[in-house]
Amino acid sequence: MKREKIAIGCDHGGFVLKTKLLPFLKKLGISVQDFGAFSQESMDYPDTAYKVAEAVSRNKAARGILICKSGIGNCIVANKVKNVRAALCYNIKAAVLSRKHNDANVLVLGSLFVSQQLAKKIIKVWLATPFDGGRHLRRIKKIERIEKLCA
Repeated sequence: MKREKIAIGCDHGGFVLKTKLLPFLKKLGISVQDFGAFSQESMDYPDTAYKVAEAVSRNKAARGILICKSGIGNCIVANKVKNVRAALCYNIKAAVLSRKHNDANVLVLGSLFVSQQLAKKIIKVWLATPFDGGRHLRRIKKIERIEKLCA
């Protein structure tokens, strides 16, 4: 696993899981930029989801991780940002395929569905799994063309 900078963010529903994952990421030798939330006080998930996605889009972070209760809202927001391919992953197989087939650059976790232990396993495999390229690259290029049409 190469050393890279990761942008991370959550809302109040993902705060506890995020605080448990930060030391794990640092132990892996990953530089982390935390975009909040910084407490369990209610806040709007689009605020942090956009900040993380924007950091990835502008290459200020190699990849991003977002956490909220279901993960759905964060995934929707992140995928609105140019050059972001956010994947909501509730298991290891989805995490592997999101990297191999989709070159996902933002991992989204739902704290209601992913335990701390499973989140660590998902993150570790997601960070270590390379993009397969080949026929999948052709599909990514099509996504990029659609993105330009919708800009």
